[in-house]
Amino acid sequence: MQNWLIMQNKSSITGREKEQERLNTICNSAKSEFVAVYGRRRVGKTFLIREFFSYSFSFQITGLANASTDQQLFNFHTSLTKQSGIAFLNKPTTWLQALQMLIAHLEQVNSNDKKVIFFDEMPWFDTKGSDFIMALEHFWNSWATNRKDIILIACGSAASWMVNNLINNTGGLHNRITQKIKIIPFTLLETETMLQRKDIVLNRYQLIQLYMTTGGIPYYLDAVQPGLSAGQNIQQLFFEKTGLLKNEFFNLYRSLFKKYDVYERTVEVLSAKKQGLLRSELAAQPGMTSGGTLTRILRDLEESGFITAYTDMHSKQKNTIYRLSDYYTSFYFTFIKNGKYKGEDVWTNLLDNPLHRTWQGFTFEQICIDHILPIKKALGISGILSNHAAWRGSTETASAQIDLLIDRRDDVINICEAKFCIDSFTITKDYAEKLRKKISLFKAVSKTRKSVFLTFITTYGVEKNQYAHQLVQNEVTMDDLFV
Repeated sequence: MQNWLIMQNKSSITGREKEQERLNTICNSAKSEFVAVYGRRRVGKTFLIREFFSYSFSFQITGLANASTDQQLFNFHTSLTKQSGIAFLNKPTTWLQALQMLIAHLEQVNSNDKKVIFFDEMPWFDTKGSDFIMALEHFWNSWATNRKDIILIACGSAASWMVNNLINNTGGLHNRITQKIKIIPFTLLETETMLQRKDIVLNRYQLIQLYMTTGGIPYYLDAVQPGLSAGQNIQQLFFEKTGLLKNEFFNLYRSLFKKYDVYERTVEVLSAKKQGLLRSELAAQPGMTSGGTLTRILRDLEESGFITAYTDMHSKQKNTIYRLSDYYTSFYFTFIKNGKYKGEDVWTNLLDNPLHRTWQGFTFEQICIDHILPIKKALGISGILSNHAAWRGSTETASAQIDLLIDRRDDVINICEAKFCIDSFTITKDYAEKLRKKISLFKAVSKTRKSVFLTFITTYGVEKNQYAHQLVQNEVTMDDLFV
C-alpha cells in the first residue's frame, strides 16, 4: 500500500499534522474505512481533504444547499456521469438507485490503490422525506464492508447532523463509522504560520488583534491582505461596504440550522453575557425557549464550535455554564449588528472606545482559555492532570469572577488574570487590594485546601513593583501562546 502522507503535497497545508497522520493511517489500513470529517463552517475541512488526496478521488460530490431531493439526485447523476467511464443514461429517482450506480462505477475503476469516495456537505443530501440515510446504510453494509479497498469520507459543517446521523447513529449505521476527525480552528501559531506563507508579516500583538476577530478560521485569514496593519485589515474585512465578512453572519447559522432563528437568538443572548450563563439563566432570557428544545440547541451549538460548556468546578450542584466562544459571532454582535459603527476609518476611531477595551479584554480571556496547552507548557505543568474554566462566585456581601482557573491534581490552583495591553501591565495599590479580595473570596466559596498561585497572562509581562513581588507567583506572556 502506498504511503499517502509522503505522496501528497504537504507544502500547501498549514498545520493539521495530527489530522494528516490520521488520514495516512486510514489510507494504509487493511480494511475499508468510513470516515466522518466535521467542524465549523469555513474551518478548512474540504481544503484539507482535497489537498491531502491531491484532488484525486474515485468519486467526489458536493451537496446542494436548500435543494430538493430531485435536485440532489440530478446533481449526483451529473457528477457521476462526468467522473465515470460508464454512460448512465437515466437519472436515478431514489438514493438506492443512485448508490447502486456508484457501486457499478467503483467496480470498474481499475486500480490497486484505495478507492476514495468524498461526499462533501453530506448533511445537505439528507433532504426531508428522502431515503438517503437508508441508502447509505445499504451501500456501506452490503457492499463496502465486504471489500478492503474503500475509503468513504463523509464531510459536513452541520456538526449536529454528522454526530446524530452518522457517529451516534442507532440504526443500520450504528458503530459503522471507523474514524472521526473534528477539524478545529487554527491556533495562534498556525495563524502566524499561515499568514507568513502569504508574505504577511505582523508582530504578535497585531496577530492577536486579528485573531480576536477571525478566531483562527482559515477562510477568514485567507482574506487578510499583505501590506496592511491588523487594524486596516479589520476595517476592510468588516466595515467596508464590500467587506468579505460584513454579512458573514447571515450565512453562518442559516446554512447550518433549519430553524436558524432560535440558534441566532441563543448566541445573541450569550454575546451580552461575556462570562456565560447557566442553563436556567439562559432559558429565562426574553425570546428564549426551554426544555428539550433548548438542550438540543445548546448541544448543536457546542458541537459546531460556537459555544463552550464549562462545569462549575467548585459548586456542589456542578452546574454547567454556557459561554459564547466563537470570535466572529462575538465581534458581530458587539460592533456590526446594529450598524452603529460604519464609515471610513471607523475601526481606528474605536481603538480608545470603552466598548472596544471591554470587548478586547474579554476576547483575550477567550484566547487564553483556547490556548490552555501552551499556557500549561509555559507554567511547566504540561504533564499534570488538570481542569480549567472561567469561574464566578459570591458570598452574601461580595462577588468575583476569575478569567481562567487551572485546578491541578498536584494540589495547586492557578488563578489566572488575563490582561491585553500595549505595554507591560502595572499592578497598582488599588488593584492589588482587589486581587487579594478576589483570592480570599475564591477560597471562601470553593473551600479549597489547595495552594493558590496567582498567575498573570499578559502581552508584554507585568511591571516589577512591590505589589507584583507580593502577589504574582507565575507569569505567561503572549509569546508563550504561540507554541
